[in-house]
Amino acid sequence: MSVIDQTKVKPHTGSSYPQPYGALMDKRSYLLLGAVAGLTQFGANITILQPGGMSSMRHCHMHEDEFVMVTQGEVTLVMDEGETVMRAGDCAAFPAGVPNGHHFLNRTSAEARFLVIGTDAADEVCTYSDIDMMVTTTNGRSEFTRKDGSPMPEPSE
Repeated sequence: MSVIDQTKVKPHTGSSYPQPYGALMDKRSYLLLGAVAGLTQFGANITILQPGGMSSMRHCHMHEDEFVMVTQGEVTLVMDEGETVMRAGDCAAFPAGVPNGHHFLNRTSAEARFLVIGTDAADEVCTYSDIDMMVTTTNGRSEFTRKDGSPMPEPSE
């Protein structure tokens, strides 16, 4: 497959984050373009943020590079050093192992989209800057824990 018709790719919604963090992703969806095309060495996704949405919890990867290019609308990139408004054509890169937590917010009244290209490592550690959480991936299988490796608490009812 060479040409991907994005209109025929089913958006993926929801989050693998434990609660209550998973519920915070309700205004985010994404198109798994690389997976649809059979790519196995890196991911290529379009993230779609509805007004008020966020891309993820603020995070950084130990073994995976990330590259982002805004393709539609406006998002606010939040990193350790502050915030930057990004519009269509603007790009950002996050090298593996650099502890600069980042995520994107849609603070506008219109849908925003951005392309995310990143390494698809079988083994990875991702930490979250603002909460006591990390995810460890081994042989493609992920487990969320606290940063010290202890289990995440069950959400209160």
